Amino acid sequence: MNCTRRNFLIGGSTTLFLTGFLSKQSFGNIKKNNLVIISLRGGMDGLTAVPVLGDKRLKKLRRELILEQTLKLNSDFALHPKLEIFHQLWKENKAAFVHATNIPYTGRSHFDGQNLMETGGHVPYKEKTGWLGRGLLSSNIIGEGLAISLPMPLLLRGVPQNNNFFPSPDYVKTKLIDYIYDEFREDHNELIRSTFDTIKKRPISMQIATDSNDRNKLAKEAAKQLKDSSGPRVAVFELDGFDTHAAQGGVDGAHADELEEVNNIVEILHRNLGEVFNDTLIVTLTEFGRTIKQNGGYGTEHGYGSAILMAGGLLKKAQVYTDWPGLKKRELFEGRDLNSTIDARAVYNSAMAVCFNKDPEFLKREVFWGDNLPDLTSELFKV
Repeated sequence: MNCTRRNFLIGGSTTLFLTGFLSKQSFGNIKKNNLVIISLRGGMDGLTAVPVLGDKRLKKLRRELILEQTLKLNSDFALHPKLEIFHQLWKENKAAFVHATNIPYTGRSHFDGQNLMETGGHVPYKEKTGWLGRGLLSSNIIGEGLAISLPMPLLLRGVPQNNNFFPSPDYVKTKLIDYIYDEFREDHNELIRSTFDTIKKRPISMQIATDSNDRNKLAKEAAKQLKDSSGPRVAVFELDGFDTHAAQGGVDGAHADELEEVNNIVEILHRNLGEVFNDTLIVTLTEFGRTIKQNGGYGTEHGYGSAILMAGGLLKKAQVYTDWPGLKKRELFEGRDLNSTIDARAVYNSAMAVCFNKDPEFLKREVFWGDNLPDLTSELFKV
């Protein structure tokens, strides 16, 4: 068996109890906006997901990977045909894209890149918390993170009460939780006690085994909980498989299959959230893009610039927001990659500002150490 990280994550979910649900909280008169992050591990190819139209050099360098069919967005860009829900939402001003973007990481290591895309830091492994976890904490949103992954992603670390939701084979007996809780009662360990308080509030229905390989069921459950006015306001999905060194394909193939999975999650969220979709923002996250030139295995290598896919009613309008650098050799990063002209962290900082009702300058100081990130809230989102 080819034991990829993805196989490990899915297989491991049937043996560990990491299912969780968030404590109910009342937000009073505060409007509840939902933020959904879909983490695309492996390096999503922005030039495949959101291809530029009419570029002769791209066609020359990607003869076997060029898309014969696309979903047109405007005169300059199109969508991969597997991203049908994004195209539908585009027509309703509920889908948008940021192109030629990346975190400020120019290496080509999955391990380093994924660490930095989650921490938002400058040096791999230096930071121990994730930018989303810090954003929740600084916004005083405690215990409202719902992670659709195993284990708790680094992205959400930083808030002790954040929980995983991942189906387990059995539910934890309430008596066992009570016993462990009582063991720490006299130790005055507030962190352990608050954690077990959260566990004890999980409904039994959320602790019963389901098909952990079925991400469609996870998307439906996420929509159900996000739809609850007193439920979680953050969901994180993690998808692997974007490291397409071989058989990447065009309309069909390995990369198309992964994009279809993203499309399915967004489509299920859109359908099941109903009117709450208007108060929801969905954004993707990846560690880097792919090379402009295909390799000998009809795939692509690790690159730099990529794209961010966005959906939801909190978007300002349908647009491809970019400072397009071009694809001529002199315009490429190191002569081989789509360059990044927009720091992706600026997009995520602005997304948190809108969803958490916080000043983007405040979040920039608290979450990203005051880095020089432009405020994109009015450019991308409804404010």
